Amino acid sequence: MLTVRLSRTAATAGTVMSLIALILSACVPAQQYDALENDYNQLNQRLSSEIGAQQVHITRLQGAIKVAANSELLFPSGGWQMPPAAAQTIAKMAPILAPFQQTTIIVTGYTDNVPIGPELRAQGVESNQQLSLKRAQTVANFLASQGVNPNLVSARASQRLTRSPPMIPPRDGLRTAASS
Repeated sequence: MLTVRLSRTAATAGTVMSLIALILSACVPAQQYDALENDYNQLNQRLSSEIGAQQVHITRLQGAIKVAANSELLFPSGGWQMPPAAAQTIAKMAPILAPFQQTTIIVTGYTDNVPIGPELRAQGVESNQQLSLKRAQTVANFLASQGVNPNLVSARASQRLTRSPPMIPPRDGLRTAASS
């Protein structure tokens, strides 16, 4: 799973906030609430096919929108490079996010609990938390490449694991870049 959180703030607040998942949040005045509702409707419209395929879930919360993308859509097990289908899905969000000037975006990456294997360690990945961070950084960088203000986008690793362990574990029981 991947979470992206957006926060609409007043011009004086200037704070930065976390898609996979997408959350627009804060106590907001009526004008900001209306903008939030508009963003929610646009996201539902742009991601309707992914929602229908249950690859993306959008939830309207009080003062927030949460968009969660299934991890299987975004990244292969043990990987942090987005396949073309994942890039297309994230690219659909970019036109909605690009105009934001007071909205901060924090992308949160997730992974499972399969231990990191020697192949990933050789690539500098020592833990699942580092893998989660690399996933979040990949999405944050991609959003910036699609016109989203890079000063508003940051990445973080989730403190919890979300993927279920694979039904058939890797042969050596360790995660490698090729594990599925």
